[in-house]
Amino acid sequence: MRGLAKYGFGVGCLSLLCAGAALSDQGVSVKITNDGTQDIIVTVYDVNAGPGHQVLTNAHINGFTSVPVSLVGDANGQGKLRWTATSTDGVSRTCGHATAVVSNDDSVHVHADSSCPA
Repeated sequence: MRGLAKYGFGVGCLSLLCAGAALSDQGVSVKITNDGTQDIIVTVYDVNAGPGHQVLTNAHINGFTSVPVSLVGDANGQGKLRWTATSTDGVSRTCGHATAVVSNDDSVHVHADSSCPA
């Protein structure tokens, strides 16, 4: 009987470990929102998924439009992303970039309102 109790305890612990791993692997859905009137080109990187993992690549986003993306969640159920944006205006090009920690159903406002690096 004692061996059976040990077996049950071990299976229970393993089940809890697996459940915790499954919770941390859940996706985080967010909206990438152009918060200006001008159209921009946006690239979004999922920092939790590893270096250089793009979830949105050179997407043309019209003014005040949103695009949904899905990110890998960390142990706390949060995603981390990095974005870059460039205006579509060929005459006076502007840029923007930032990093954000997000929860499920958050909206990240992106813009290109700064001078671009040389």
